[in-house]
Amino acid sequence: MNYPFSPMFRAELAARCQAFPRIAYDGPRLKHAAVAITLVDAGDGSGETAFLLTRRSARLRAHAGQWALPGGRCDEGETLQQAALRELHEELGLLLPPQNVLGVLDDYASRSGYAIAPVVAWLDDADALRPNPVEVASVHRIRLDQIAREEAVRFETIPESERPLIRLNIGDHDIHAPTAALVYQLREVVAGRVTRVADLDQPVFAWR
Repeated sequence: MNYPFSPMFRAELAARCQAFPRIAYDGPRLKHAAVAITLVDAGDGSGETAFLLTRRSARLRAHAGQWALPGGRCDEGETLQQAALRELHEELGLLLPPQNVLGVLDDYASRSGYAIAPVVAWLDDADALRPNPVEVASVHRIRLDQIAREEAVRFETIPESERPLIRLNIGDHDIHAPTAALVYQLREVVAGRVTRVADLDQPVFAWR
């Protein structure tokens, strides 16, 4: 399956995101956070669509060295979209206008106390990409056709939880929830499916 980085694909995905029946978290009190799933040209000459994934700096106090989508806690009075775009600018130097937001998918309640909302955005030109070295060790463009492979997603059981664990395989790396769950839901939306991810758990090492 191909996902060309084109106006036609953008319009198709925007329609699916806008029609997505989003579920907002409505359980015990959690802090609200937003991440940006930013769609860009794959940059490898293929003409395919990719999204930006970061490796967090090893110097960070929390979740150092982990794979992550740009994002963070919402400031007072911010919408989810505003928070995601602000974090995208702070972490990667990218300044996107609100009209580049395609939609917002389901909240994911993390074990670290956050309700995380994935904000899907489209970036026509990634030349302005300037990672903040304090927060970001590296930035990677992950093609949608790569995560669309059946073998890219695995579900496992662990004795510590009744919920299935999700692993997203990218190259030689396994990515876990919350990031894996959010990307998996994007994959399903791209394919025209509505798939919930709230029941997908994080590995035990992330239970803090």
